Amino acid sequence: MSHIPHLINGERVAGNGRSAPVFNPSTGDSTAAVGLADRATMQLAIDAAKAAFPAWRNTPPAKRAQIMFRFKQLLEQNENEIAALISAEHGKTIEDAIGELKRGIENVEFACAAPEILKGEYSRNVGPNIDAWSDLQPIGVVAGITPFNFPAMVPLWMYPLAIVCGNCFILKPSERDPSSTLFIAELLNQAGLPKGVLNVVNGDKDAVDALIEAPEVKALSFVGSTPIAEYIYSEGTKRGKRVQALGGAKNHAVLMPDADLDNAVSALMGAAYGSCGERCMAISVAVCVGDQIADALVEKIVPQIQALKIGAGTSCGLDMGPLVTAAARDKVKGYIDAGVAQGAKLVVDGRDLVVAGNENGFFVGGTLFDRVTPEMTIYTDEIFGPVLCIVRVGSLEEAMQLINDHEYGNGTCIFTRDGEAARLFCDEIEVGMVGVNVPLPVPVSYHSFGGWKRSLFGDLHAYGPDGVRFYTRKKAITQRWPARKSHEAAQFAFPSNG
Repeated sequence: MSHIPHLINGERVAGNGRSAPVFNPSTGDSTAAVGLADRATMQLAIDAAKAAFPAWRNTPPAKRAQIMFRFKQLLEQNENEIAALISAEHGKTIEDAIGELKRGIENVEFACAAPEILKGEYSRNVGPNIDAWSDLQPIGVVAGITPFNFPAMVPLWMYPLAIVCGNCFILKPSERDPSSTLFIAELLNQAGLPKGVLNVVNGDKDAVDALIEAPEVKALSFVGSTPIAEYIYSEGTKRGKRVQALGGAKNHAVLMPDADLDNAVSALMGAAYGSCGERCMAISVAVCVGDQIADALVEKIVPQIQALKIGAGTSCGLDMGPLVTAAARDKVKGYIDAGVAQGAKLVVDGRDLVVAGNENGFFVGGTLFDRVTPEMTIYTDEIFGPVLCIVRVGSLEEAMQLINDHEYGNGTCIFTRDGEAARLFCDEIEVGMVGVNVPLPVPVSYHSFGGWKRSLFGDLHAYGPDGVRFYTRKKAITQRWPARKSHEAAQFAFPSNG
């Protein structure tokens, strides 16, 4: 069995002591062991990043960008190998893994614009012989804690931008599928990144707490569940750190009576069942305005759910692979059990799916509930599995109230041909990312990603312009060069241009 190491100061470092198994979700077999860092190992990474920071912060942004250009090229050249690593440990299909990587590469492309995005602002003659400007300066040593469901994309949301802004980075990836994350980080070193600027340390809560408590770590980025997001935000800010912590979601799709139903069904299939529902932007609730559209949705979507091609993620041409772990599979099945017990109508049941040749894999088939009500746990909780719930309402206003009353506010969408309804929805819905006839409204890399309410803790969203703001501090400088041989009396009133 292989052992997955840490990457510290440009070198692979074996773990000391504790480790955790890494599984192939398609077969159920343990394929590797990953070291779980202790405090001493984490401190090695912190010390390496701290030592690398002075030289890196003084490296010209254009030179930092050149490294990112080479990194982008290496990512593209190694696309197939990265996708295979993702699929082997996460379970998502090869096509889905390639799509994930491509969205990550978009963020590297944004980081390549470092000389432009780090330009300050300049004003000449704000007063007599006085010029003023602002400067975006790096924070220092920063860290990211990333989830299992996007082992390539979410880290690429964070460290390329943090690094081109002049910071040094410590990444704590998920211990469930660490191989692709480590491989990608080593590609950045191959691109010419100096030692210590990026460090990857595998671990569990002990590693997270070490980052939270380390005074050298000035900022923390996190993507994961809401309880952990809230914990990291609370503990990090209490210690004076800058924190952005993205949490859970319960994303609703509203289907209006005038929706283009064929296209809406296709969109829902991908948004609900793609990546086995293990996406924070997955659509897990279809809110149908009126029984007519609900009945039509059920009629059209059931055959497509039953026709899903499900199998080992490492195979091509599939729609869906397994869930990431046996515990995740059992949790999803438990939610389906609860939905039945609480009175929802189980239209398609995925609990008994068996994939021939992969009988021990962590599979759950596409599942559909109808007549779901807001007090049911399949409605209130983030299931993170291939389960779609249909809720029936009488009006758009009722649909919007339902969404606005939910504790999460990550993503939502509306399917309609009515511009007035779409505009009302966009204006009044209390959700951070909104789609109109777009089921997964994930912003492109030059915008920013983040939800509202208990889906985000912190003031700044991830990547894009908010990412630049998060990973830099603005310094305002006012400079005066008085004329030679001139002398002015002391001025005791507060200075102004009035």
